[in-house]
Amino acid sequence: MNERSFAPRDRLDGEVAVITGGQGAIGLATAHRLATLGARVVLLQRSAAAGDVLGALPGSGHFALAASVTDSASLAAAAEEIAARTGGASILVNSAGFTKPVSAADLDALSDALIDDVFAVTWRGTFASIRAFAPQMKARGDALVVNVSSIAAFTGLGSNLAYAAAKAAVDATTRALAKTLGPAIRVLAVSPGVVDTPFVSGRDAEFNQRVGATLPLRRVGVADDVAAAVTACATSLRYATGSIFVVDGGRHLG
Repeated sequence: MNERSFAPRDRLDGEVAVITGGQGAIGLATAHRLATLGARVVLLQRSAAAGDVLGALPGSGHFALAASVTDSASLAAAAEEIAARTGGASILVNSAGFTKPVSAADLDALSDALIDDVFAVTWRGTFASIRAFAPQMKARGDALVVNVSSIAAFTGLGSNLAYAAAKAAVDATTRALAKTLGPAIRVLAVSPGVVDTPFVSGRDAEFNQRVGATLPLRRVGVADDVAAAVTACATSLRYATGSIFVVDGGRHLG
């Protein structure tokens, strides 16, 4: 098969998938799905301690590295080590993120420091990760970046306004880099709504049940819903780039 035929495929054997925020709920669910299809997985996290997690993944050759998406030097070092150990990444999943609940009406509570922290991880970290891995991905060809975004990017609703704005910036970056990095690298985003993970503090089972009852699909998302969408980008949705795929159970419909 021509390396740029973009034909769908069922397996990911020979692929090297780097996942930022790799030990978060979405990162781990994505790692398991990609590894099940044959990919070799590298988890990037502030702490690289992931022995039990790695041992639970199907296949072999997986490893974890300590790297912060807000530290470009650590990303560059991780990219260099991954290239040396694997021949280079072919899939990059940007699932690192940070937020803190702040009402959109409480302007004073959204401090400058919080705004900077949210943008540093959520937008700058996504861009910096792509910047670090793009050369080796371009060299491999037929590579893929998937950014984990949020429907907050276009609904304006979410944990706080800075998070919504940062995710809107992620979507803009997805579209822009799809134009400039293709055809060697496809760039896509998946956009969840409420997901049943510990990512946003204060969202307990009661919150999830109440919100889920209002959705067309009658439940909030789980991490594996997002992971399945990421996997589809690598397998079924190969003739796509610059697109943002919404996986929110219909929450964005209002």
